[in-house]
Amino acid sequence: MIDFARAYFDHGSPLYAGVEATRDAAALVLASARAHGIPVFHTRVEYQPGGADGGVFYRKIAALKLFDAGSPMGDFEPPLEPAPGEAVITKQYPSAFFGTDLAMRLNSAGIDTLVMCGLSTSGCVRASAVDAICHGFVPVIVREGVGDRLPAVHEASLFDLAAKTAELRSLAEITNYFEGLAA
Repeated sequence: MIDFARAYFDHGSPLYAGVEATRDAAALVLASARAHGIPVFHTRVEYQPGGADGGVFYRKIAALKLFDAGSPMGDFEPPLEPAPGEAVITKQYPSAFFGTDLAMRLNSAGIDTLVMCGLSTSGCVRASAVDAICHGFVPVIVREGVGDRLPAVHEASLFDLAAKTAELRSLAEITNYFEGLAA
């Protein structure tokens, strides 16, 4: 699962995170998944203009207006755009599972393990990993492929996720894992 919006990479954005190395690592994971025929699911955040479908979450975080329909800040960050045929899950809340058909799509495809890259570790990654395990999936987080605006928050979130919810793996471990699945 890949979750990267332009808003986190544009220096003028209030959500700018300074995690270009994370984007680059995720691009390597994505290229490896594609090369080995691993199904890819992208997530994106999009709201009706004004956030009528965003509830308290939208009202609490003013910067979420960047994800109103039609805003270029909600576009996928290059080079992480979906390829033809790859699933795109549109969400309004941190978890890729909440209010979406992601669990059904994964079950229908016979997928039991979810390799995750995205932003932010303390928000969408964490919420999606918690919901993944609650739905019976094994969440695997690519350490180099996730990031947050503050390094201390990122590291604390990874520590907590590893202790309770997800498996943490390196970029090299994941590319080797994909190679083994394709064999």
